Amino acid sequence: MAVSRTKKIATLVIVLGAMYVLLMVPMPAPEAPRDTEAKAFAWDRDAYWNSLEQRFASARQAGCDSLADQIDLGLAALERTNGRLQTSAFPPDAAIFDTLQSTLFELGPLLAACPKRLPEYIDAFGGIRRAVKEQSVQWDMNSAVARACLYRVLYGGRTAIEEVMMQAPENAITDVIVESDEPSATPSSTILGATIHSGDVLVSRGGAPTSALIARGNDYPGNFSHNALVHVDQKTGEVSIIESHIEKGVAVATVDEYLRDTKLRVMVLRLRSDVPVMQADPMLPHHAATFALARATSEHIPYDFAMDVADPSKLFCSEVAYDAYRSCGVELWSALSHISNPGARSWLAAFGVRHFTTHEPSDLEYDPQVRVVAEWRGFATLYQDRLDNAVVDVMLEQADSGAVLTYEQSKLPLARLAKAYSWVLNRFEAVGPVPEGMDASAALKNEWFSSRHHATRDRLKVRAEQFAKERGYRPPYWELVRLAREAYASLPE
Repeated sequence: MAVSRTKKIATLVIVLGAMYVLLMVPMPAPEAPRDTEAKAFAWDRDAYWNSLEQRFASARQAGCDSLADQIDLGLAALERTNGRLQTSAFPPDAAIFDTLQSTLFELGPLLAACPKRLPEYIDAFGGIRRAVKEQSVQWDMNSAVARACLYRVLYGGRTAIEEVMMQAPENAITDVIVESDEPSATPSSTILGATIHSGDVLVSRGGAPTSALIARGNDYPGNFSHNALVHVDQKTGEVSIIESHIEKGVAVATVDEYLRDTKLRVMVLRLRSDVPVMQADPMLPHHAATFALARATSEHIPYDFAMDVADPSKLFCSEVAYDAYRSCGVELWSALSHISNPGARSWLAAFGVRHFTTHEPSDLEYDPQVRVVAEWRGFATLYQDRLDNAVVDVMLEQADSGAVLTYEQSKLPLARLAKAYSWVLNRFEAVGPVPEGMDASAALKNEWFSSRHHATRDRLKVRAEQFAKERGYRPPYWELVRLAREAYASLPE
């Protein structure tokens, strides 16, 4: 009997050992094909950024009173340019846009030294953004020239404003900026101090390291990582927010639930009221939101890790709005997004992405069919956004140089068991530790990426605080990137 029992135990140990060895065997790493056609946008203006920082240092010494005339001239120049943009049509390669960009950038250091005039700068940019978006209606949005022009002015202008915000007292920053009261016939409610209509798209930025990767791992690196669609009930006024989560796919949230997830910034986009289909049916955005809500509440829609916009059976966040509006005959995203840098493609492929020509959350802002209605950002969350961006930009530099996402292989068996457990929970519409659609090795790579990101950001925060203490001002973004390189290089292997 004792011998028989010993044999059974030995057999069990052997079987368990064999299972452990099998679970230790890694799956082949997915490879992303190289993109030889698209090309990522690059500013390549390091010397210019340094000159702006020197201009800021001089402006701080000069004081606000002596800067008043220069600021007045700069704001007046923006107003004149805005007037020209409203009365004449220009191609995207027109010199007026280069002049506009330079004026926005060169006003920044003066206003950073005199932030009490920040509201005037924000108002001026709001007018410029509307005018440039109006110009883009006549452009071919698949043209690299048009995309670059919109990006330089819209993203560049926002960045210039945020450089000023970072030098302003924390209590001087207005959380909610209502930019446009775009007419809408659909039911409405109030969120974050702004009137939101059924069919509006909320473009936001999450606080996870992967949120920063989504925002920055694009040919036009942006500030946003997530899209959600608003539905407002015609009878009750109840607000539902339809969005797709990596953890559970498409879901419906209340406003409180939506805001409970970390939001470093939120921008509200609305379909223009003068789009021909809107003039034919002003309630179209509500119909689109109703379609999305009905799908979300009647079927399980998994998260689309592949980012395949041609397959509506699975939806990632951008596809929720795209699929809803497409059902009503409107194609949002006038131009597809591209991810062409080899490092970004390789790392995103490790998380399951298979389609690198797709719809990025940030890029909806550049669609001429939509207008920016409002934008929210607080000082603390904006600062975290910048830190996260700088770290991811540096990590993507490493990826372009051949660095790969990795993980501790010893954790793979447990991760696979966690995946099996998650699969069972998913069958009962519950959320497990490993997201549906993500394999065990991808989950471990995400853990490694997040750990590496957090460690770098912690070191970056210390360096940024030391920079501010030594120089008397917070580091501008290009300095944050430089400091992030130092922080990343200091990590143990």
